[in-house]
Amino acid sequence: MKQRILVVDDERDLCEILQFNLSAAGYQADVAYSGQEALEKGVSRYDLLLLDVMMPGMSGFELADRLRNSDDTASIPIIFLTALGDEKDKLHGFDLGADDYISKPFSVREVMARVKAVLARTSPDAGNEATRLSYEGLVMDLSKMTVTVDGEPVSLTRTEFDLLHLLLGNRGQVFSRQDVLDRVWPREVVVTDRTVDVNITRMRKKIGRYSSCIVTRHGFGYLFVV
Repeated sequence: MKQRILVVDDERDLCEILQFNLSAAGYQADVAYSGQEALEKGVSRYDLLLLDVMMPGMSGFELADRLRNSDDTASIPIIFLTALGDEKDKLHGFDLGADDYISKPFSVREVMARVKAVLARTSPDAGNEATRLSYEGLVMDLSKMTVTVDGEPVSLTRTEFDLLHLLLGNRGQVFSRQDVLDRVWPREVVVTDRTVDVNITRMRKKIGRYSSCIVTRHGFGYLFVV
């Protein structure tokens, strides 16, 4: 089955170019010209969003925040495509749970390479590891990319999922912020220590009573303790 990608941008010519190239690469590509139109299409049906930031009405940042706070769409990968290239804008995008951030103008080849990389990281069958990690009632199913806490499903972004995977899969091992950046974020993405802290905080809130297992060793980093 083809992977489904939704391009959300108010520049119609750009949407057409990306839709053509994504379709030629074997993806099912659809377009929406506003955040509201994207919601009406049913975002949960897609495997990836290419999302502009500066759009009339609902901005891309606002749409991403809305998606990340809904159980149905919290884990859908997002790549921002935007003319906002300042570091603070990029950090805001990653704080919202973006999987990548591409500044305009960009080449179509670059977008296609980033799309391929994000989908490779986020596909349910990525990797050849054991399919289950758990500690008491905290369970990660790596084949289905799901997390449950005492039997209740928890919606994590891909970054939050990877953070929990790293710490839970290496219990008792301390990871510095740089270790976390190197292991969780792709090499071509530039983020700061603050982005690590923000994502750790968000992940902690979502895993309920197991949040106390994610411990900060000041001056050293993070670890999962039992």
